[in-house]
Amino acid sequence: MKKIILMLSMLAFFSCKSYYNMSNFYNAHKHDDNVTAVEVPRFMFAVLKGLSPDMNSLLGNVNNLRFIQLQPNSTSAQNTIQNEINLMTNERFTDIYRKNIGVKRTLISVREQANVIREIIVHTSANQKHTVLYLNGRFNPQRIQDFAEQGKFDNLTQSITQQYLWNTTVPKSF
Repeated sequence: MKKIILMLSMLAFFSCKSYYNMSNFYNAHKHDDNVTAVEVPRFMFAVLKGLSPDMNSLLGNVNNLRFIQLQPNSTSAQNTIQNEINLMTNERFTDIYRKNIGVKRTLISVREQANVIREIIVHTSANQKHTVLYLNGRFNPQRIQDFAEQGKFDNLTQSITQQYLWNTTVPKSF
């Protein structure tokens, strides 16, 4: 049954190129096996902004923040997820940061409108695990470039999962 669903989703995926935006990707995978999915409600932005001045600066103009971590159980599912990420980021997005070390891959892709970044997709993959962080809002391009180069998106991801999984450890500072 899962193979049939996978085949149908791939057919839909490849037949309708503009189908995959972050909302569709998130909704298509949030019920998959071995998934952690978080859509941050607006009231939680206050908690996340309070973690540090950098976090406050980054999240100041965020309208939508989603996080999803997937652990596909087959090579086919792995490839499907990678293809969906590629489809999302290849259309209307610009890769501003890419780092490939061994099996770990990091991609930060942005969609610009005039001189403002409107959407950010951070995708990391390693050891059969895909992590996608999505931010929608108004962002300063230089600030986003600095966050990418300093690895602060990884810290943001850790902070989100700690806040939502009610982990009592202190998040990394920014």
